[in-house]
This record gives sequence, structure tokens and C-alpha cells, in this order.
Amino acid sequence: MGMKETEARGQKAGTKNPRLSVNIAGLKLKNPVMTASGTFGYGEEYSEFVDLNKLGAIVVKGLSITPRMGNPAPRIIETPAGMLNAIGLQNIGITTFIKEKLPFLRQFKTPVIVNFFGDTVNEYVQAAEKLSAADGVHGLEMNISCPNKQAGWRVFGTDPKIMSEVIRDVRKATNLPLIVKLSPNVTDISLMARVAEESGADSVSLINTITAMSVDIKKRKPILANITGGLSGPAIKPVAVRMVWEVYKAVKIPVIGMGGIMTANDALEFLITGARAVAVGTANFVNPMATLEIIQGIERYLIEEGFSDINDIIGSLKV
Repeated sequence: MGMKETEARGQKAGTKNPRLSVNIAGLKLKNPVMTASGTFGYGEEYSEFVDLNKLGAIVVKGLSITPRMGNPAPRIIETPAGMLNAIGLQNIGITTFIKEKLPFLRQFKTPVIVNFFGDTVNEYVQAAEKLSAADGVHGLEMNISCPNKQAGWRVFGTDPKIMSEVIRDVRKATNLPLIVKLSPNVTDISLMARVAEESGADSVSLINTITAMSVDIKKRKPILANITGGLSGPAIKPVAVRMVWEVYKAVKIPVIGMGGIMTANDALEFLITGARAVAVGTANFVNPMATLEIIQGIERYLIEEGFSDINDIIGSLKV
């Protein structure tokens, strides 16, 4: 379709400037495109490539109460249609983030969502309390794909009872919008989403990376020092789309979709399947301007298809 034809169609349908804003648990986003935690640093790292004011939201690298060094190298490798990472949640810690990184983010008119985690329920609660008291934090994304040292290293996000306990305690510790990031490494992700909703989550985001590994056949050893890592990128997109669709049907709270989004068409699959917003992750490593190009592509789609409001396509899948 040519540019003139596209413009004419948009004008005819009254959608030359379609509405892109969405609401996530009380957070008004100017558009549905945010960054995925762990792939955009603390925002400042990408600011010379991306106008942060144009993003729907900035989701920063996962934070813990105390700084972490992460896993030994090698901890990132490319795979067919994706990548494996075993960074080990390296981060500067919440106190340093609030003091050194948050002031930079305050100058932008874009909501800041902080991803956080802990090894114990108490660490999760402490993290939520400290972040909730910080000026410039607009929402929290709770990473529950972490081993729980108090429960024999069972992962918070794969045990419904443990997950419910930690979400309920964090819910009491914050009045900020609480997004729970679900692990795909479960038998029934719809069940986990319902548990999150019933325990106080305002929204769920999915999917986190899929546990995977790669082997050096010459050495007959795992390539990653950690042996296993998290698979992300285009390879996991069909799995993520399916899980978003299942969760959208199972809960009433907003769903944020992610997993292998490289283009606007990828993002649109998630939106049509039921996601109210999307997070762009691995694409940022390939193309630092991916988020802006995806926003522009979504707007073009709405114009071409005659939609005046992006909310009209959310959950519009025909089955």
C-alpha cells in the first residue's frame, strides 16, 4: 500500500491520529510499548538512541536490596533465532539506584516501572517498601522467577502457595501498581496468573525467559558457566503469544506481553491476543531504536486498518 493510499484510508476512517494510550493498573501510558527488564539498563544507557519521552514506560533492570555481582562468564551466547543469558541478576542495588540512577529518569514524562526481586519473602517486602518511598517510581514489576532460600530453593513463580504468600505480603507493603512477572516454566500458566490476581496483583507480565542450555560439542561441556540460562528472542515468541492468550482469558487484570518482539507486527500479535501493553527486550540488543520503530509501526497499522483507538484491537482475536 502506497503512502498516499494509506493516508487517504486513514483520513476516510477518521484515524489519521489514532489514540495510542492505554491504562495499566492506574498507570496511563502514552502508548503500549515499554522496555523489558534487563535489556534496557537503567534507561540512561539507551537515552542517546531513544527519546525516553516517547516510550510508554521504562522498565529498569531488576534490583535487589543489596548489590549483586551475578554469575561468572561466559553468561551470554547467541542461539538460532535468539539468545541465552545467565547474567545472574547482576545489579547495583536499590539504594544506589535511588541515589544515582533515579534522578536522571525523573526528568522524563514517562512512567518508571522498577523490576525487583529477593531470595526471601522479607527481601521482597523490604525492596517494595524502599522503592515505594522513592520519588519517581511509578510502578513495581515483581520478578518471581527466583529461588526461595526459605523454601528449599523452590522458585517463587512455580509454586502457587509460595507465590501467593510473597505477593500478598508485598501487596501490603506498597500502594504502587503491582505487576507480577510470570515464569513460563510451569505446567499451567493460567493457574499462576489467577493466583497472582487473587493475591493482589494489579497486572501480570509474561513471559519471562524459558530455561534452556547449549553445549560445546568439541569440549562436551555446557557453553554457559551456569550450565543453563534463559532463552529469549524470536524463538520463544509463539510460546509467549499462546501463553498471553491463555492468561488473557483467565484473568480480569491487565496483561503485559513479551517474548521475542522484534517488530511492530510481533507486538500486534500480542495486543490482538489480549495484551494491553508489550515489553521489548532482546530486540534492544540488535537495534537500539527498536522500541520507537515498533511504536511507529503500530500507529501505521491502526491507520491502515481504520482503527481510531488502539484499545479496539486489544483482545480482538477471532477464534
